[in-house]
Amino acid sequence: MVVAQSGGPSPVINNSLRGIIETARELNEIVSVYGGRHGIEGVLREELLDLSAQPAEEVALLRTTPAAGSIGTCRYKLKPNQQEDFDRVIEVFKAHDVGYFLYIGGNDSMDTANKMAELAAKRGLELTCVGVPKTIDNDVGDSEFKLIDHTPGYGSVAKYWMHGVQNANEENAGSSPADPVLVMQAMGRKIGFIPAAARLADPGREMPLLIYLAESPCSLAQLADQVNDKLRSEGRAIVVVSEGFDVGELGEVKDSFGHVMFSSSNTTVAQTVVNYLNKVGLAAKGAARGNVSGTDQRHSMAYASTVDLEEAYRSGRMAALLAARGEGGFMATILREPGPIYTARYDKVPLMEVANSERAFPKQWITESGCDVTDEFLRYATPLIGEDMVSLPLIGGRQRLTRFQPIYAEQKLPSYLPQAERK
Repeated sequence: MVVAQSGGPSPVINNSLRGIIETARELNEIVSVYGGRHGIEGVLREELLDLSAQPAEEVALLRTTPAAGSIGTCRYKLKPNQQEDFDRVIEVFKAHDVGYFLYIGGNDSMDTANKMAELAAKRGLELTCVGVPKTIDNDVGDSEFKLIDHTPGYGSVAKYWMHGVQNANEENAGSSPADPVLVMQAMGRKIGFIPAAARLADPGREMPLLIYLAESPCSLAQLADQVNDKLRSEGRAIVVVSEGFDVGELGEVKDSFGHVMFSSSNTTVAQTVVNYLNKVGLAAKGAARGNVSGTDQRHSMAYASTVDLEEAYRSGRMAALLAARGEGGFMATILREPGPIYTARYDKVPLMEVANSERAFPKQWITESGCDVTDEFLRYATPLIGEDMVSLPLIGGRQRLTRFQPIYAEQKLPSYLPQAERK
């Protein structure tokens, strides 16, 4: 079995990997598990880390090892015109007698896994391809939540924002005579699930909190008016804004998937909002200030959700079981059982359906004002953050992280440079 990761990491992505490795050890169908070093690029370069040869202790530590440092990830996309890349993947799999391919990622990764399944079938290679969901943005699947209720990674970033806004509120309450407005920017690109999670910090709506999603029907002028209304009534305001909120040109930079990398743009939404507020003036003395969280949103293990960790593991386990049963062409999924008490079940959905779908933040979850989310969103998101803080293994006060040994499968093919990297 070869497992690879793609796209931005999450606090719990390694627990899906752990679920795969530990489950594979229980299954007679799977002789060994290799990890593509830095995703599909590692497969192309025939850099296959032997995960079956790693100490059980290091595998177990994947539970609380965040991001993707253990086997790496990539933003390399296998595009239809890169036929040599597809041929190379098939050659590598044949050379190493690979019968199972598991890809951890978002919609683009599910599309890649689906294409590999189709190509293998055409080439007569017995290859079972299974997708494993991952993204903090929660944009995998459909808007009706029938393909997947939520993706592993989202519960943890939601918990991060819950605590972040709680702490920011303390800061703002104390420093408001000089800094009455704090603007906080959240990840999530053009979908609002991450900034919406700010409301988890204040379900009783007692904070002077305004939330602007990418989908919020609001201009900068309207935003400024709402901030000043809050200043007049509360004396201070916390503004959480999506990195995808429309403030005009930012000098956007795109990755190989075609996604805007807002953290690499010439400026940020938060800074644009801060500048605009200070330019038009505040209805209180002092100035607006900004706080732009970065990749810490997807690697802050101290804020990881215990629910998210469990569901990431069980998603990986489900994927390994699907593979062993020969049920290729599917993605392991998390579905919510009906009823007042949150319960998740693990199932499968066709890769093709996931690859060709795109989730939107429900419009009915945005309030009429455009600067908040409804209680219906809170009912959806609250069970995902858990009620406990994760316990981290420490040595000398420092976190003990997974450190795999550099044991690689013997390379059997000539060296190869991925097509997109050639000049």
